[in-house]
Amino acid sequence: MLEECTIENLYDLNETIARELFQGVTYPWEVLPRIADFIRKLGPTLDPEKFEKRGEEIWIAKSVKIAPTAELNGPLIIDEDTEVRQCAFIRGKAIIGKNCVIGNSTEIKNDVIFNHVQVPHYNYVGDSILGFHAHMGAGSITSNVKADRTLVVVKGKDGHIETGLKKFGAMLGDYVEIGCNTVMNPGTVIGRHTNVYPLSMVRGVIPGNSVYKKQGEIVEKYET
Repeated sequence: MLEECTIENLYDLNETIARELFQGVTYPWEVLPRIADFIRKLGPTLDPEKFEKRGEEIWIAKSVKIAPTAELNGPLIIDEDTEVRQCAFIRGKAIIGKNCVIGNSTEIKNDVIFNHVQVPHYNYVGDSILGFHAHMGAGSITSNVKADRTLVVVKGKDGHIETGLKKFGAMLGDYVEIGCNTVMNPGTVIGRHTNVYPLSMVRGVIPGNSVYKKQGEIVEKYET
């Protein structure tokens, strides 16, 4: 059911320090409750030549650039050559990959962010997984709790999956591009290489290699 939503079809696990977190599960949201404990286990094993411990349950690669106004809370791992810009707020339970940008006034919470991801301006990313080279345009956010506070269900054309989670933002596959000021509703899953138009309201499963223009108008990408 919903093959588009599997880890295998969404992510290159060679592009995250959290590869082992995804072992033994089918769908990426299954790892959300395990992120904090995984960080606590992995952090002390990281190479001290490359990483340093900077407070309670926080491990930062020595090549990371962090603005003095950014706030970091653990448990947290930030991999090499990433930039954390002014007034970023990392609330904890986050694994951030190599060569990423966590931008000004961006808030991060309970996420796995793969290598080369950009969330560069005024983004909120909560209870989500962002694949290799994913990019969120300015002001785009993941909404991670339903208005009625019921458990999140992932809905696709070929069925639905009850996640058992109250908090679940978005699963963005590798190379997903999100347009500015887009809201991704709880339980959104977007396949690899898909582009979402600016000012979109997205929910459910969006297939890979497509262009999301608006609800009900999704077209397949083609090469010219």
